[in-house]
This record gives sequence, structure tokens and C-alpha cells, in this order.
Amino acid sequence: MLTKTERASENPKEGALVRRDCLFFFTFEKTFYFSPMKKITFFFVLLATTVFSQTEVDKDLASPHATIYTHLFALQEDSYDLEKAASTIYGASEKRAEEIALKIKQVLDGKGLRVAIASLPKDPNYLDTLQNFSAEPMYVLFPNQLPEISVEKINGNWYYSQETNRQIDRLYREVYPAGTELLKKSIPNVGHLRMFGLEVWQYVGFLVLLVLSVALFYIQNKVIFWLLKSLEKYLIRFAHNSLNDSLLKLSRPISWLLVFYALDNYIPILQFPIEVNSFLLKGLHIGQTVLWIYVFLQLVQVLMDIYGSYSLKTESKLDDQLTPILKRLLRGLVFFVGGLKMLTIFGADVTTVIAGASIGGLAVALASQDTVRNLIGTFMIFLDKPFQIGDWIVGGGVEGTVEEVGFRSSRIRAADTSVFTIPNSKLSEIVINNLGLRLYRRYKTVLGIRYDTPPELIEAFVKGVRALVDTHPDTRSEDYNVEFTGFGDSALEILLNVYFKNPGWGKEQSSKHRLHIAIVKLAKELGVEFAFPSQTLMIEDFPEKQALDLKYDTDLVRTDKVIQEAVASFKNGLGPS
Repeated sequence: MLTKTERASENPKEGALVRRDCLFFFTFEKTFYFSPMKKITFFFVLLATTVFSQTEVDKDLASPHATIYTHLFALQEDSYDLEKAASTIYGASEKRAEEIALKIKQVLDGKGLRVAIASLPKDPNYLDTLQNFSAEPMYVLFPNQLPEISVEKINGNWYYSQETNRQIDRLYREVYPAGTELLKKSIPNVGHLRMFGLEVWQYVGFLVLLVLSVALFYIQNKVIFWLLKSLEKYLIRFAHNSLNDSLLKLSRPISWLLVFYALDNYIPILQFPIEVNSFLLKGLHIGQTVLWIYVFLQLVQVLMDIYGSYSLKTESKLDDQLTPILKRLLRGLVFFVGGLKMLTIFGADVTTVIAGASIGGLAVALASQDTVRNLIGTFMIFLDKPFQIGDWIVGGGVEGTVEEVGFRSSRIRAADTSVFTIPNSKLSEIVINNLGLRLYRRYKTVLGIRYDTPPELIEAFVKGVRALVDTHPDTRSEDYNVEFTGFGDSALEILLNVYFKNPGWGKEQSSKHRLHIAIVKLAKELGVEFAFPSQTLMIEDFPEKQALDLKYDTDLVRTDKVIQEAVASFKNGLGPS
């Protein structure tokens, strides 16, 4: 607390008063002689006179600070001056000005909004560019909680704004419902007895509110629980998945929210002092914010359960990967908004906070450009869906199966089981060949048979392989090639070009296995020999020379029978026995 001398340095008028008092005491003491007892008595009389003089304040409308201070000080119990408080109202009759001045103070008290006098601007030409877009000087007392109450400069002085004058009746009705004044007048005299700074009827009223709140909670909880249970049954039928009672957990928080809102509306009726109202209402607002955060977190869980059930029905596995990422993002958004709301409860200006956060976010973004690019790349991957989990992709010198798509990077497992971790920013920019999106997987190979194979057996072998391809359940029967295409260095070359349906790389290998086994067994039954790299030495004159030619059975009836048996066996198993 400032001493009188210190306050005098800040307030010239008060300083003059202090100096006048000191001079009076000094002169009086020099003129007359006082005994010690008389000096003490005179000191307390002078002190009382000085304190009393401090309870008076001159009308000052030179700045927002002066006007608001004049208004509030004139409505204090020990300095009550309704006429002086009404001087801060412009353009109204005397009676109406007094009414507006009283209602402004009552609305502030009812909402528990304490004006920080020391922080009020003292600039006569103050202009808040964040809250006021006009060129006229204006100051809003509580821009977040009560933007309707403000002061503005009119004809060189500061008054409560015309907008405040127009809105004050509505604000008063919102804070104090109809019947509030009648209720207070109907209270007997015994109810106005004061205990610990409050009247008896205020204690009784607060107790009644608490009892009614508990009763209201239990009634609402049963009704809300029934409604949520019905909604959950509908959603379960819609999503075909259990919600793990996520909705039912909202019954109690929602019931308490409604109770808190009821208390928020009815506590001002009790007309507690500003200190009590501020404490109670701030506690209620904190409780409301915490409950809202919990409610929205549960709603995020419900939405993710429904989305997770939906993603299981889609062919894309990328949706499954998106679920946990989206869940973390939504939960972070809930906590961010809840944090902003909590800051406003403690008097922080949200506009300033957001502006600061934006500047800070820009600085962080500039310092971590790679992280931001990776995050954007992640969203591009989920939006464009160039691949899904399990797809075999080729691009940027990397080839393998997509295992995971995270916030920053993706994991790709190569054929040798090694893992590539690629930033999503690069993955979203490179050209990707998604082999997993092929409708068919092409398989091309060359079957080499011995040069001494008779033409009849070549035709029978080609015919048999074609029949196996046609019979195979996993091949594209309308588009394939089995042809005698050339003469190799050591073998007659039979081209095999087929297309397997694309259920996956593993399934493709199994399909090729079945076809290979069937071809090998067909060749064995027909008597066709597969060639291998070799060199033949021809000797024309050699004693006891024996022919090296193999004996081939080219009977057409036999070869057709072998082919039919091979196809029939292939249908029933892996191939002809």
C-alpha cells in the first residue's frame, strides 16, 4: 500500500491536500502548546478527517480509467453518490442515467467480473485497434466475457458508450431473471441479518440451490442415460460394431453440465458481493470447461469407433492407418480449444493469445520446415491414396511392401526383409509405380526343350500348356501366349506369357507354383525333355558307334489322351500324376 506522501506524488490534488494537512498541523502545533495526551487525541481526529476526505472523489471523465473509476467509486458503500455515477452516462435523462449506472454495476457484479482499475488506460485518446475497427476512441472492459459494455469518447470526455446504454436492459434481464427484485422485497427483516458479510437469506438461498441442483442432476441423468442408450443402439446397428459404452459414459458429465449452467444463471439472483460471485462463477466456468473437454474427447472416441468400423469394410488398408492419426489430431484440437477457453476464464485475451500463438507458430514452422513438409506430405498421401498398406511399390530407388504410414514418415519393407524409412514429403513427390494396384500380374518365361524333340510332340506340348493355362483359376484365360518362338543356343524355346489375377504377391507365387508343377508333369507324361546348356561333339567314323537319339512316342491319340488326363488332374490337384 502506498503512503500518503507516495500517493501525493502521483495525484497532485491529493498531494495538495496532504501538504495542506501537514502545514495545518505544523502551524497549529507551533501556535499552541499541546500536552502529550492532547497531541495523541488530535492526531486521531486529524487521521479520521483525512480518511474521510479520501472517500470523496471528484468527477473525472478525461480517460477510460477516470470515467470507470468515477463510476465504480461513486457506487461503493462508503462513498455512495448516485448522481456522480450517473455523470458517466451520456445522452439520457437524469433518472434514466442513474438507472443505467446502477444496472452496469449490478451486471458486472452478477457476472463476477472485477474491474482491474490499475490496468485501465489513462490515455485521453486511447484506441484499441484489436477490439475497435472504427476511428473513434473506445475501450471495451471485458472483450471476451462482456463485449457489450464499453466506454467511448464523446465531445472531449469519456462516457459509457451508446451501445452500452441500448444493451444494458437486456443484459440486466439475462443476469437477473424476472422476479429477482420482487423476491428480495418479499424477504422478512430477519432474512436481512448479516453473518460473515452475507445476509441470512443469501445463505438459505444458496443451500436451496444446492439441494435443487442435486435433485436436478439425478433426474437429468436418468433421462439422458435413456436417450444415449437408444442412440447407441441405433449407431451400433448402423456401424455394425460395438461402441464400448462410449456414449453411455457421457450421461453424468452432460447432466453436471446442465446443472452448472443452471447455477451459472441463478447464482446472480442471490446478489452476492462481487468477491463471492467472482469466486463461485469462476469455479463453475472451470468445471464447465473441464466437463466439455471430457465430453468432446468421448465424442471423438465414438466417431473413431464408427470410422474404424467403416474403414474395415473398405478395400483400402490406408483407412485403417488413418484412424489413429485422425484420433490424435482431433484429441489435440479438443485440448487446444479447451486450453484457450481456460485462459479466457482467468482473464487472458484470446485475440492476443491467438496472435501470439500464430507468430510463435510461424517461427516454429520456419525453424522446422522439414517437419511441416512431412506433415503436409502425410495429408497428401491420405487424400490421394497412391497406395495402401500391403501394396508393393517401386519408386525413387526403393522397392518393397508398404507396412506403415505415419505422421512424419512411412515404412517400406524390401524383398530382403530390410526396412526403408522414407519421409512423407519425399514420398509424396516421387513417381511411384504401385504394383499392388495391378489388376493382373504378368508372368513371362521361356521353356527350353531338346532340339531332337519331334514337331508332333512340340505341338502336343504347346497344346497341353495352353489347356493348363485355360484351366488355371487364377489366370486371365482371354489373354495369354504359349508359342514356339525360336531356336536357342541349346534348346527349342517355348514362350509362356500369362497374367495372374492380383490378390497379392504371395498368392501370385502360389499360382505360379501350381502351373509349374502341372507343366513339369505334363512334359514327363508326353516324354518331352527340358534342355540345359550343352555342347554336342559329332564323330562320323567311330568303331561300335551307337545312336544318341532318344525314342519319342508321337502317337496323336496317345498325346491327346495325356493332355486330357493332365487337365483333369490339374482341376483336382496340382497336376497330372
